[in-house]
Amino acid sequence: MKVIIAEKPSVAKNIADALNIKGKKDGYYEGSNYIITWAFGHLLQLYDAKDYDAKMGKWNMNYFPFIPSQFQYKVKSNPRLKGKEDLGAKKQLKIIYGLMKRPDVNGIISACDYDREGQIIGDTIIYNTKINKTVYRLLLNEWTKEEVLKGLQSIRPNSEMASLRDAGIGRQWADWVIGINLTSVATLKYQKGSGKVLNIGRVLLPTLKIIYDRDKEIEQFTPEDYFKLVATFETESGQKYEGIYTIDNKDKFPKMEELQQIVSFINEKQATIMEKKVERKREFPPYLFNLSNLQGYITSKYKGWTSEKVLKVAQSLYEKKYITYPRTASVVLEESLVGKVANVVEKLKKGLPYENEIKFKVKKRNFDNSKVESHSAIVPTYVIPKSLSNDEQIVYTAIKNRLLMQFMPVAEYEETKLITKVKNEDVQGHFLSKGKVQLVEGWKKVEKQDTKDIFLPNVNEQEIVQVVDQNVTSHVTKPPNHHTEKTLLRIMETCGKRVKEDDSEEMMSTILSGYSIGTPATRAETIKKLKDAGYITTQNKSLICTELGKKLVETFPVKELFDLQFTGRLEKALFEIEKGNFQKEKFLQFIYQFTKKAIEKVKLDEDIIIQEATREKKSNEILGKCPACGESVQESYKGFGCTNWKNGCKFVIWKNDKFLATMKKKPTKTMVKSILASGKAAVKGLTSKNGNKFDCILLYEKNNENDYYSWKMEFPTKKEATSK
Repeated sequence: MKVIIAEKPSVAKNIADALNIKGKKDGYYEGSNYIITWAFGHLLQLYDAKDYDAKMGKWNMNYFPFIPSQFQYKVKSNPRLKGKEDLGAKKQLKIIYGLMKRPDVNGIISACDYDREGQIIGDTIIYNTKINKTVYRLLLNEWTKEEVLKGLQSIRPNSEMASLRDAGIGRQWADWVIGINLTSVATLKYQKGSGKVLNIGRVLLPTLKIIYDRDKEIEQFTPEDYFKLVATFETESGQKYEGIYTIDNKDKFPKMEELQQIVSFINEKQATIMEKKVERKREFPPYLFNLSNLQGYITSKYKGWTSEKVLKVAQSLYEKKYITYPRTASVVLEESLVGKVANVVEKLKKGLPYENEIKFKVKKRNFDNSKVESHSAIVPTYVIPKSLSNDEQIVYTAIKNRLLMQFMPVAEYEETKLITKVKNEDVQGHFLSKGKVQLVEGWKKVEKQDTKDIFLPNVNEQEIVQVVDQNVTSHVTKPPNHHTEKTLLRIMETCGKRVKEDDSEEMMSTILSGYSIGTPATRAETIKKLKDAGYITTQNKSLICTELGKKLVETFPVKELFDLQFTGRLEKALFEIEKGNFQKEKFLQFIYQFTKKAIEKVKLDEDIIIQEATREKKSNEILGKCPACGESVQESYKGFGCTNWKNGCKFVIWKNDKFLATMKKKPTKTMVKSILASGKAAVKGLTSKNGNKFDCILLYEKNNENDYYSWKMEFPTKKEATSK
């Protein structure tokens, strides 16, 4: 008998389904050969500083730097109750440990995600006990039945994952040391008041600096006027076309007078077509998605999407077996996947209007082991979804379309360039005309991409044409655009290298070297943290530094943390640890020394207040009487709860209530008041799993078996609804 530990309950169910195990117990499934249990992501977290030393419970500049001699783990904290253990995590850990200790269990299989974070989620649980049983690793890229069964036949000793574990632990401990120490001293040094912190992080600050630098570039931009001359020519057959005046490859001029003089020379003059160049060009589809490219594509195309939301939806599709592992940096596939992908393409193309144009072929552009790092690009699995929410449909369709594009004909267009010269010695330059005609739509049919064809007349070299109109147009140079999540992710992914969208060779060589800001799995979280910390804000799709963010960049003296190259080298070191080419201990020693020096810099820096923190006053408004004990219910920061909670009253409606969140709703004061007054509330605009809007009556009732409350739903009849 072996215990399989999955990262999440949904994955555990996928494994149980693949093994046809129906026997679900409290916290696990049990079959004849396997017991399948699960974590909820991280069940354990590193000790807080005060857990090592009680004096660290009160921040004092003299207590820092603080670096534990030995890192220890504890049950993760309850996000709703500061400083309290998460009882659900504690219970699940007890179940897992009990299963591993069973005498009939002779092996443990970690089935957590195949990446740094997944490795340490499983390993911290398994190795936190002193159980002397063989540990194996299940490494999968998707959770379909066939892959699960195949994977269990080729499990590997977990000892082979030592380098991956070292990289995960190195990242975790390093971020703890930098974050705990520098957040504490920065808050003590540069903040007045309590209740908030100045969040300092290894990945956070260079990302902030990227946005700050772009904002400064825009702020310091000086607009300049420039002018263009456009002439209209007419052929003998009466066809017209336009050309832009160009000299020495320059078509923008700082002074209008210069072009007005040219106008007087060319007015109603004859001209000769000196050169005609026609080229047939091919346009390949964009590469398959990795996580950063998927996030950039969705956030730039659809309103209201963030990188974090894209990752959340993609993770959901992955756990439902519809797509492969999403937290990947690769834009190509392993060569071993050829047969599987061919099968998927055959299934996906059925019934499409361009079905006959989709022909599977093995191309180096799509299948190349040398350009795959840990996980292949994101593609659909053979499991075709029958029902998706609107958000899931958007992400799944993008991934599906991107795969199908690879096996459509290459798009082709004809580009024509004409050089027209006016017959006047005073006109040194020429007029340049460009035309583009789409000949083969190819893969562009998949997403119905607009093509802006510019037609030029069918003319020949040395043909004479007539100038029939000319116009000098005025323009103003524009500043660069603010960063969006798409452009920010690209810079983080390539560590600031200016890589074009289609310059995939250079992009992949950068990514495959491990030289980046953060990882695909953490970049969305970094952007969210910047917003939560108050360092950046959003305007439409633009990311902009707040005053606090600007002050932090300009004040905080540890400039290395703002340097993309410095952070890129740290990420590169973690990458080399993962590959077994660098030692975790050396990396951590560097981090410890860097942190000590950084703290000295902060201590010696001049005293400047960049944030004044004030605690928000809680509203004392009484929303109604508690249905459990009759005391008052008031709003707090995290929920609407009974004021008698210190005496054990359990009544509370959390603001991040999970049941309501599934329908994209949060409780409001009005809703709570109605529930307290009548036991029910009429709620409009709830969202179903399929993305449809609906109304209903919500009831919040006490459970029969315990003191907690649960939601129930009622739907009024048509007669009741119309009478209301």
